Amino acid sequence: MSDHHHHTHQNKKYEAKTLWVVLLTAVTMAVEITFGITTKSMALLADGIHMGSHVLAIGLSWLAYVIVRKVSASQKYNGDSNKILSLSGYSSGLILLIFAFFILIEAFQRFINPEVIIYKDAILVAIIGLIINIASAFLLHHDHEHSDHNIRAAYLHVIADALTSLSAIVGLIVAMVWDIAIIDPIVAVISSIVIIKWSIGLLKDSGKVLLDIDDNE
Repeated sequence: MSDHHHHTHQNKKYEAKTLWVVLLTAVTMAVEITFGITTKSMALLADGIHMGSHVLAIGLSWLAYVIVRKVSASQKYNGDSNKILSLSGYSSGLILLIFAFFILIEAFQRFINPEVIIYKDAILVAIIGLIINIASAFLLHHDHEHSDHNIRAAYLHVIADALTSLSAIVGLIVAMVWDIAIIDPIVAVISSIVIIKWSIGLLKDSGKVLLDIDDNE
């Protein structure tokens, strides 16, 4: 019984944290898209749209906690609420994987058709994005990383975004200073590979819970 109360309290805490992150990410997305349109910067517009994918995925994580809270209070539900969180984590992992491949395809297209990059604007917004992602990562930081695939999925999304922002800052500065535009897509490819590795790990772990696969067997 005490274990049930512990999980309920933990889920409420994670629900509040994920909601804050959704709101933070949504505001950043709106700023980036607006700034991208007004400055006619495709780099900023693309980054804002990319941020939108994380609003969707982290919003899914928040919704999962709301559903778990509702069904846990219902006398009719006798299932395992952890499976709802794992299903959300699995779905979020798929979204992360799809967008990692999308970034990879875009990067390869940049190799073939290089574009003029508005470096200063792109660096500025990448720095703002990095600050927001660091704040979100602190909000979503948790001790029991493997016990809740839903909060882990949300955490991986903000860490993945922080990685892309950080690598973009480094890549853009190097490209701007030494006038080597190819650095930008190279950094994007490296970031995509790391994100793909993370998302596959999340899919495996949450998939095991959904299929009732015990690692000890």
